[in-house]
Amino acid sequence: MPELNSVLSAPARRLRIQWQQAARTGWTLELVGLICLTVIMAYVIVSFPVWAPLMMLVLPMSIGSLVLGPRELPWFVVFVLLVLAFTTSQRDNLDARSATTVAMIFALGFIILMASFRRSRLGVAGLRGESMLVDLRDRILKQGRIPELPSDWHAAWELRSAGGTAFSGDFVVASRAHSNRLELVVVDVSGKGEQAGTRALLLSGAFGGLMGALPPSDFFPAANAYLLRQDWEEGFATAIHLSIELDTGDYELRSAGHPPAVAHDAGSGRWNVLEIDGPVLGLIPDAEFPVTRGRMRRGDAIMLYTDGLVEFRGRDISMGIDRMLGQADRVLRGDFEDGAARLVDALGAPDDDRALLLLHRRVT
Repeated sequence: MPELNSVLSAPARRLRIQWQQAARTGWTLELVGLICLTVIMAYVIVSFPVWAPLMMLVLPMSIGSLVLGPRELPWFVVFVLLVLAFTTSQRDNLDARSATTVAMIFALGFIILMASFRRSRLGVAGLRGESMLVDLRDRILKQGRIPELPSDWHAAWELRSAGGTAFSGDFVVASRAHSNRLELVVVDVSGKGEQAGTRALLLSGAFGGLMGALPPSDFFPAANAYLLRQDWEEGFATAIHLSIELDTGDYELRSAGHPPAVAHDAGSGRWNVLEIDGPVLGLIPDAEFPVTRGRMRRGDAIMLYTDGLVEFRGRDISMGIDRMLGQADRVLRGDFEDGAARLVDALGAPDDDRALLLLHRRVT
């Protein structure tokens, strides 16, 4: 039995050694497999020209654009095009249709080459790059996940990106670093949709780390200093920060150039605008951010939102806020469960990022 195991393990060892050598020279298993597939297809095309079309060579080239890295892909595309030129030369009569097919395959190869040169800035294959972006997007959403709250509190937020893309310049960060204090911040990064999405990815992680580590009064100064250090061309953002004691309902509200929060008074049934001024993040060194204090009683609610819900071309933002409050009375009718999604559906324009966070203190 030991002899049999040694016989069986010898090919496995040789295969492992060959694989390690190939990996050191840049030859991955995917590349070797695609080269073999291309050679097999070329043999079939040359041997059976009647039913084997030249278009078969598009398959390995397309697969390669998905699985090969930026160093391997250009050379593989060139290899496929050389194989195409060889198989074409083996045909006795090249009609106009075949010539058009060859031209289209060469054009596709050129497009894949251009895409691989752009992808080389990222340094990973197509599918891996997409999975990285998806992972980063999920991390944004995770940063904004509302932590578990006592039964008498309800919080929900809704985010809609410009054009319906998965990346947005608006995001929410939530933290409950201490058992009785909840911190929420709604941020609007300069730009829209995918253009602002990369900056939002970076800022969401940074703001999430700052929020739990600093007292509420120090959060905006630290975030402002962080943005200034980035030295971006569009390196500014607006934000609004709410810190609330869950046992008493006492809160502190700070704004950095952001649209004002609005509060619903359960006693009067009215919405009140909580006006507070503060400089935009990332523009002024050593900026100061004033604070507004208040208390949420049972039945009260507070909404934090971005300008995509209230800004309309040719209209003052105050008119947009009035419209939002009118829609809140009509849509919510005192029922704040799932209110964020219902209100965003009724407000804003699809060509702008929109975010809304709703915090409600239940009566019972």
